[in-house]
Amino acid sequence: MHGRSVVRTALATAAAAALVAGCRGEAVTLDGQRHTRAEPRAGASTAGAAPRAPAAAPRPHRTFTHTPRATPHRAAPPRTRVAAKPRTAPRVAPPVVAFGSSGERVRELQARLHRLGHFGRNPTGYFGTVTRASVASYQRARGLAATGSVDGRTWTSLRSRTTAPTRDELYPPTTNPLAKPDSRCLTGRVLCISKGSRTLAWMIDGRVVSAMDVRFGSQYTPTREGLFQVNFKSRNHVSTIYHTPMPYAMFFSGGQAVHYSADFAARGYSGASHGCVNVRDKKKIAAVFDQVKAGDKVVVYK
Repeated sequence: MHGRSVVRTALATAAAAALVAGCRGEAVTLDGQRHTRAEPRAGASTAGAAPRAPAAAPRPHRTFTHTPRATPHRAAPPRTRVAAKPRTAPRVAPPVVAFGSSGERVRELQARLHRLGHFGRNPTGYFGTVTRASVASYQRARGLAATGSVDGRTWTSLRSRTTAPTRDELYPPTTNPLAKPDSRCLTGRVLCISKGSRTLAWMIDGRVVSAMDVRFGSQYTPTREGLFQVNFKSRNHVSTIYHTPMPYAMFFSGGQAVHYSADFAARGYSGASHGCVNVRDKKKIAAVFDQVKAGDKVVVYK
């Protein structure tokens, strides 16, 4: 009996200690098993025990599952193509004398080229295909790019090799240079007419007094060649065969004469005479008409 009394006393002491420590009441049986003591029923007497705070209900365990939010598919914005900047060609300096132009600068260009043997005509003041070919010829001779265009380098080169043209060089009396006179033209008073250069020179003792452009008859009515003399003059002549005006006519071989031609002045070398020597500069032929006398020589040669 004494042993059971000791066990009971120990159990009571442990239970009291558990209550003081705030632990849940547990019953310990003699076989060592622990049993949770039932909570006192509502209204049950708890005399002699400290009031206990009601145990908080355990929070339910929440399981969090990460569900990624569906993101609507957005199409990538279209790429904006930036237009490539066009490659700009290097600036080309404008020509000093442009193709198709006319004027004093063109005359100077032609006169300088003529002096160096690259322009086979007298200055006309118009930059056409003949002048362009002459410029290209000069450029090849000087090791320049043979473009036929008068750029700054070509112009500087040309001016450095020639002096400034004289007025007679800029404004020659004929479109084509005068041909070397026939030996028969070097003495006396002569109307020296060259078919090759299509020019007429009024010469006295080998000196050129006046010069002008002329044209001749067609292949069906050719102008005769040879040594002639002025037979007679007619200031306001009209052809008895063709009924056309022949002002300032100076006849030298039958019906063939040197005279002014309005058709030549209007159409140039696109037309031809019926065998006469046509002159297109009315003022010049009028002055020569007043100087020439009957009996003066007329030389027509190729």
